[in-house]
Amino acid sequence: MNHLVSLPVLLPLFGAGLKPAIGGRLPRGQRLISVGVLTAVLGVAIALLVAADRDGPVVARMAGWPAPTGIVLVADRLSALMLVVSCAVTLGVLVYAIGQGRADEDEATPLSVFHPTYLILVAGVANAFLAGDLFNLYVGFEVLLAASYVLLTVGGTAARVRAGAGYVVVGLLSSAVFLSAIAMVYAATGTVNLAQLAVRLPEVDPGVQLVLESMLLIGFGVKAAVFPLSAWLPDSYPTAPAPVTAVFAGLLTKVGVYAIIRIQTLLFPDGRLRGLLLVVAAATMIVAILGAIVQSDLNRLLSFTLVSHIGYMVFGIALASAAALSGTVFYAVHHITVQTSLFLVVGLIERRGGSTDLGRLGGLARMSPALAVLFFVPAMNLGGIPPLSGFLGKWLLLRAGAEIGSSASYVLIGAAVGTSLLTLYAMARVWGQVFGGSPDTSGATAYSFAASLSGRDVVATSSVLPRAMTTATCALVAVSLAFTVLAGPLVALTDRVGTELVGRFAYIEAVPLPGGFVRGTDR
Repeated sequence: MNHLVSLPVLLPLFGAGLKPAIGGRLPRGQRLISVGVLTAVLGVAIALLVAADRDGPVVARMAGWPAPTGIVLVADRLSALMLVVSCAVTLGVLVYAIGQGRADEDEATPLSVFHPTYLILVAGVANAFLAGDLFNLYVGFEVLLAASYVLLTVGGTAARVRAGAGYVVVGLLSSAVFLSAIAMVYAATGTVNLAQLAVRLPEVDPGVQLVLESMLLIGFGVKAAVFPLSAWLPDSYPTAPAPVTAVFAGLLTKVGVYAIIRIQTLLFPDGRLRGLLLVVAAATMIVAILGAIVQSDLNRLLSFTLVSHIGYMVFGIALASAAALSGTVFYAVHHITVQTSLFLVVGLIERRGGSTDLGRLGGLARMSPALAVLFFVPAMNLGGIPPLSGFLGKWLLLRAGAEIGSSASYVLIGAAVGTSLLTLYAMARVWGQVFGGSPDTSGATAYSFAASLSGRDVVATSSVLPRAMTTATCALVAVSLAFTVLAGPLVALTDRVGTELVGRFAYIEAVPLPGGFVRGTDR
């Protein structure tokens, strides 16, 4: 199985490199390569998850170089589970994008740019999840961010370039903080390998540890969009095409959350910033959801709910118990699929109703009942209606907070319950304005995928939604519902993830370090 660990990174890069040889004049070939590569990566990710859950972390030494000198990729339960969900989501979004592009029948759609860049994004995400050292994690972030810059600004419209410029500046600043933190970690410990750092960092001066933890949390906090480092997200994501916005919302912030989980559990298990993380979690939940309920644009509203629900995951990370980390991982998996589904549905709403402005939409339940159902299910899931996976994830986190029993945890429980109620209110308001009432016939202009890529407005002329787009959306909604049906096995898996994260030694012992590793020593 060790030979499979590198494939989630190498296969998308190989596919992206193959596409320039085909060129944009063969769109069918472009689509077949993209779908084939992501299907293969999904299969590999499932195999890695089964192996990691059965036998422990699977480790690959790139080019045969030993750790910590060489690059190691590590697939433990956490990284393999996140990889499986991310591959499923990116495959679904790709099918959606292909369906929208084919329906628009616009030869100007730059397939030669979109498809290779999309595969590079997938490779960057996979590399970040599997990275066994801080510098390779940095490389993964930079690869996915470079690809996201292109996807966010493709088409070159003024609004998109303006939003992309802000996104680039924020990304570069957070990367500079992260890179500086890596240099400081190496200066203090002599290594950037995560397994070796887990052994050496406890020997570092506590003041230096606090500085290193703070620097890493700031860098990852920007990427995860936690308050007060989240102002960039609602201004950046809504300008992109629906498929791009969906995959950004579902995945990119979760890579930041994954990095926070990894460093807090593996490198700083007794971190001194847990109290601050509890405050950040509460502020992220409350401030962002208050911003969501006053929005008049559907994309911006969902962007604020995205930020708000990152707070639930930070809540579990701050509690740091096995039960809390299990709830965090379960909620992250749930949120990836639900948030992606909602943004894909918004793309369908924009295509059918001609706008994402809540004031210009109405009556879509009568015009398209299937679209109403597609929105209702993930919206209620996000709001936490029992017995859906959103409720289960919140319940796991609230129960973990009650088990801790501190005054701070009870404050967080109140903030989490209040955020859930406000989320439900926001979703109910959207439902009433978009699917209830009477449609606005003022002649709103709709963006198609091809038009949004080429920067031109087109008027939607068909009331029939493309089959590939609706099929992909239905598939992702079905996946989110499957988390409810299969909640027992999934919670059992996330419980094992939480136990492994708290224990730490399964990860450390799996990485072959010079002279071996004995608990309590670094030989």
